[in-house]
Amino acid sequence: MKAKIIDGKALAAAVKQEAAQQVAQLKGKGITPCLAVVLVGEDPASQVYVRGKINDCAQCGIESRSIRLPEDVTQAELLAQVKQLAEDASVHGILVQLPLPAQIDEKTVIDAIPPEKDVDGFSPVNVGRMQIGEPCYLPCTPAGCIRMIESTGMEIAGKHAVVIGRSNIVGKPAAMLLLAKNATVTICHSRTQNLKELCASADILVAAVGRAGFVTGEMVKPGAVVIDVGINRGADGKLHGDVDFDAAADKAAWITPVPGGVGPMTRAMLMLNTVEAARRAAGV
Repeated sequence: MKAKIIDGKALAAAVKQEAAQQVAQLKGKGITPCLAVVLVGEDPASQVYVRGKINDCAQCGIESRSIRLPEDVTQAELLAQVKQLAEDASVHGILVQLPLPAQIDEKTVIDAIPPEKDVDGFSPVNVGRMQIGEPCYLPCTPAGCIRMIESTGMEIAGKHAVVIGRSNIVGKPAAMLLLAKNATVTICHSRTQNLKELCASADILVAAVGRAGFVTGEMVKPGAVVIDVGINRGADGKLHGDVDFDAAADKAAWITPVPGGVGPMTRAMLMLNTVEAARRAAGV
């Protein structure tokens, strides 16, 4: 029997409805959550992502500010813009769309965003808090992955979870969040030996490697939950995940599609983080 599809769009709609209800409560207290999105340059993919986030804000009742800077902006100019937003009490969340041009050091820019406005969950302070289990803004993609796994009804505690990929944005935090849910976690990467065997032992398999079709059917345990974080543009011009969908769907119990899986959930979790930032700023 084919795997059931984890519908990221439907789940994201429910999360955004949750955010909208919280926004309505805050507005009743005179608080309007506000997200500022900074876009540098004219990268087409980044423009699409930013438009999506602005639209999500509108659906949730969140005020959005879109700041566009030229491709040749200096690091000092970008940092000055971030500082201005950091000091603006009406702005609750700051998001600088990645990737940035070569002349900009991404780490310096991320570090310049105050932890209390870091709704992407990338700052060292929020990463550190997540690591030790303190309240923080969780990185949106991994947090969305956890919601998607939980939506299947699978109990994460005690399960073997394998994460393929060790990036700071997805792989590492996804592993930490699964660990916090009491899964037994294995992180795999380019130097991992016996990769296929490890993946095939996973009750939960999270693919975040950035290579289309990397996960084959033989790497999927029968009955597993498969979360495909990959977004790869193929020669056919279409988006493909890191997982060979058809082959994996023959073995898995649940699987996320690409597109329409993790992507919408990432943006929805950003909305929740922005609302939480507004709540904390107001002390309510």
